[in-house]
This record gives sequence, C-alpha cells and structure tokens, in this order.
Amino acid sequence: MKALILCMVFLIISQAQGLNPKCESQEYGSTLKVFHIYSPCSPFQPSKPLSWEEDVLSMQAKDQTRLQYLSSLVAKKSMVPVASGRQIVQSPTYIVRARIGTPPQTMLMAMDTSNDAAWIPCNGCLGCSSKVFNTAKSTTFNTLACHAPQCKQVQNPTCGGGACVFNMSYGSSSIAANLSQDAITLAADPIPGYVFGCLQKTAGSSVPQQGLMGLGRGPLSLLSQTKNLYKSTFSYCLPSFRSPKFSGSLRLGPTGQPLRIKYTPLLKNPRRPSLYFVNLIGVRVGRRIVDIPPKALSFNPSTGAGTIFDSGTVFTRLVEPAYVAVRNEFRRRVKVANVTSLGGFDTCYTVPIVAPTITFMFAGMNVTLPQENLLVHSTAGSITCLAMASAPDNVNSVLNVIANMQQQNHRVLFDVPNSRLGVAREHCT
Repeated sequence: MKALILCMVFLIISQAQGLNPKCESQEYGSTLKVFHIYSPCSPFQPSKPLSWEEDVLSMQAKDQTRLQYLSSLVAKKSMVPVASGRQIVQSPTYIVRARIGTPPQTMLMAMDTSNDAAWIPCNGCLGCSSKVFNTAKSTTFNTLACHAPQCKQVQNPTCGGGACVFNMSYGSSSIAANLSQDAITLAADPIPGYVFGCLQKTAGSSVPQQGLMGLGRGPLSLLSQTKNLYKSTFSYCLPSFRSPKFSGSLRLGPTGQPLRIKYTPLLKNPRRPSLYFVNLIGVRVGRRIVDIPPKALSFNPSTGAGTIFDSGTVFTRLVEPAYVAVRNEFRRRVKVANVTSLGGFDTCYTVPIVAPTITFMFAGMNVTLPQENLLVHSTAGSITCLAMASAPDNVNSVLNVIANMQQQNHRVLFDVPNSRLGVAREHCT
C-alpha cells in the first residue's frame, strides 16, 4: 500500500513538472514534438477546467498583452535583449521539449518566433516556478564573464562578480538573469556551448514557467547559434487546440522540409530585425478581394508598419481599416442578421452559419483558410465567432499579425538564407 501511494505521488509530481508519461515518446533526428498548453500532455493546463467563454476570454486577454508587446518592439529603436518574451502571460501557447546540461535535464520551453535568446529558470531563482534547471548538477554549465563577446549582444549588461548580468523591468514584471552557456539537446541533436539567460529572479506573471526558446533572427537566437547545424532553416506545424492529441512538430534544418510549398519573400526591418515581416498585398473573402486602404497593409521600416507571422499570438489581428473591411464582407456573405459579440470578437452568431473562406494574398503566394482556421465554436454549439479582431487601439497599432490559430494545420517554413517564408497545408495532429 505504501509503495502504491509513493508511486501515485511520483506520478502526480512528474505530471506537474513535465509531460504526461503517456506522451513521453522518443524524438528522432532534428524534429521535435510541439504541444499546445491545453493538451492532455501539458503540465500547464488550468488547475480547474475553464468554460468555453472563460477560455476564449483568457486567450484574448493574453493576446492583447502580446500585441502591445509586439507593437512596442517596432515602435522603439532599441533592440530588445535576452528574456524579451516578457509579455507572454505565464503559459506559452506552444511548448517543445529541450534537454539541457550534462547529464540532461528536461524543460518544456515556449516556442517563440518573435524573440531571440533562450532563457530558463535556474536553481536559486526567486519567483520562478518549482521546475528549475539545476546548474550544480551539470558538468558542462558555465556562467559567461563580462568580457565574453555574447555579453555585448544583450542590452545594458552589468558585471556581478565578473559575470555578465542583466536586469529588465516591464509592465508589472521584472527579471534578473546571468548570461550562461551549456549543452542543449533538441530531439537527437546535441548542441554544445549554447548561450542562454539563466533566470535568478522574476516578479510578475509574464514569464513562461519553464523558459523560452527564441526562434527569431537575432544574434543569440537558436538559428544564429546553430547556423552550421541547421543552416538558419526551420519549419513548424502547429496542432489545433481542439484536437484530442494536440501534437505537432518543429523541424530544424533544411532536411525533410516540404518540396511542394509556395513562398513569399521575407522583408527586413532594421528597427526590429528579429521579426518575420512579409508583404501582405490583399485579402479575399470568398471570391471577392476586399477594398483595403493600401497604407493599412504596406511595409514601412521607419514606423514598423507591416505584417508578421508570429507563433505566440493566438488570434490574427489586422489594423482597424483592414479588419473592418474584411469583417464587413464576411458578415455580408454570412447573411445572418443577429450579429453579437464576445470579448474582443465582434462578429459572433447564435445560429448555425456557413462561413466563406478567407484568403491572405501575399507577394508570391496565397493562403486560403477553411472554417476550422476561421471560427471558434462554443462546446455547446450555441455561439460561433470569427476568430480575428482589430489590432489594439493605440498609437503603435501598425502591425498586422498572422497568428497561430490561422497557422494551425499548416507547415510554415522559415528559410532565412533565401529570405523567404513558405506555407503548405498539412494535417499536423
């Protein structure tokens, strides 16, 4: 009986710390499994089940903070340093498994295309979650000194006992971290000497519990640190959060990427070189190209205006003139009079509807979204909403964000050496 109780306690602890043991399968080659935070596999599910309305409103609130963060990136001239996932509210949207140190310790890190450096909570961290990386147990761990070249790649570094230290304040949250180095293993690939932020102190609720993996284009990102191994190329296929299995994939490197895929050029914004800007030239609802003012879609490096693909935002946001035009044409084609709202969604229906497709028209490729990428339905089926909204109403609202719900069940390929982004339909789950 005592052994049974101990076994149950171990199971509860392991589930609280990592993936559900039923989900612990081997990862091969350079492909990692991707889990949604609401997956039965994930330890980051809400402690009590949320109603559908609470669930949607919670994701909207997190999105709002995320969008304000993205707007701040393009509005300021300064680079955002290590630990810049500061507006991802507590739970990341998608997580991947990384093994850090020697012997390896497993962490479930937030996957974020709009940030660069990785960072993880370390032992002794004040305010971090119970799951931390124990640096003392790794024989390959090293804290970087102030004179290390990577120390110049974070904003406002300071010296703490000779170590490269940085502190950040943002909104209601703050962090303090040491710039560190250790081995990291992704799927079957060992990566020695990986540089990341080792969190020593956090305050507030904006920090992903087991760290963040930056997939941006900056000098400390995964792409930059593994150029020889992965050739600055990766793709992901994000699983739908409505699917019972919830497992997608993150494929690192050019090997095994889809051959039949359409591309659009990646654009460079010197004010925020990490973000994946693309040229959105139009939107089609059904067969009709919507009349959108050109300025609402145009790329402008001086203001930060344009369109990005982002893995950390849930629902696509368009600047107001673009969104209103798309929404009005969507409503016209649905032909149902009783339009209602739910939180940030202003186009909801309490009767069954037949929705038109929406096509994002990029330079060189079109991406047509079926209903599963466009609509959120209540579990009881009593309300259906168009899963897009207007960008936040503030002076920095110049970004159109193609978010992860609209990317679900597509393979999105980031080919940085050839400066292009590809999208192909794929059943991820």
